[in-house]
Amino acid sequence: MLKKLALAGALVLGAGGLGFWALTAPASIEPVRLAALPEGNAGRGEAMFWAGGCASCHAAPGASGLDKLKLGGGLRLETPFGVFVAPNISPDIETGIGSWTLPDFANAMLAGISPEGEHYYPAFPYTSYARMKDQDISDLFAFLKTLEPVQGVAPGHELAFPFTLRRGLGLWKLMYLDPGPAVVLQRIDEQLQRGQYLVEGPGHCGECHTPRDMAGGLKLDQWLAGAKAPVGEGRIPNITGGERGIGDWSVSDIAYYLESGFTPSYDSVGGEMVAVQENMARLTAEDREAIAAYLKAIPAHAQGQ
Repeated sequence: MLKKLALAGALVLGAGGLGFWALTAPASIEPVRLAALPEGNAGRGEAMFWAGGCASCHAAPGASGLDKLKLGGGLRLETPFGVFVAPNISPDIETGIGSWTLPDFANAMLAGISPEGEHYYPAFPYTSYARMKDQDISDLFAFLKTLEPVQGVAPGHELAFPFTLRRGLGLWKLMYLDPGPAVVLQRIDEQLQRGQYLVEGPGHCGECHTPRDMAGGLKLDQWLAGAKAPVGEGRIPNITGGERGIGDWSVSDIAYYLESGFTPSYDSVGGEMVAVQENMARLTAEDREAIAAYLKAIPAHAQGQ
């Protein structure tokens, strides 16, 4: 009897292990979609580069001017789960992404999968980039290939067990990787559609401005309501129209802030938002106004928890 129970227990454990292995397997983009990726345009890709904030993480910490286009990585991102270090995404063949194909890049951006078939940690905001259009992915890749190669491997992540087990990210992705919209707008027009795309997709604003649950997933019912800073006692602002938000800012106020860094009360942008605002200043006036219109149209929330 004991042998039968032991055998049954082993079978259950084995089935559970196989189920876990299957559920956590890295899921790449469909081959048909990858094969149909359009040719990229580097000129258009530059706009996606700034909208996506690539330089803010992948340029050397404190880089300015043309050095922002040297994407050797090295920025340390401190989180409750450990320290993640931004990698080299310059077109260097040996230590960057110079040997990547367009399908490799699309899989990374849209599915969080490396060319080696491993999960990327969501410190790389592919949960937002998953909403990007295939043409914009191709354009961004074309632009990145025009930049100066930077040789050097960034230091590894500093993580403790169990966060060192990348395979478990497959379950996390099942819960949180969704290319659908973060919010459903009550009304929609071409400008709002563009603003929603820029904020929820390449701009990945929700990654900082939306509170997270214990597993690190975004609380979409508090979209852009502000959040506790990843470390320390600070708070990331509410950018909805709710209490302590930006309800008294007009569309013009928001667009001007993104362009100039000045609030309606003539305070200036500070902290990590400085780099974001500098990126947004490189977008067209129409895109900044679209972002502003979207922020005025989303549901208002009290300060996020």
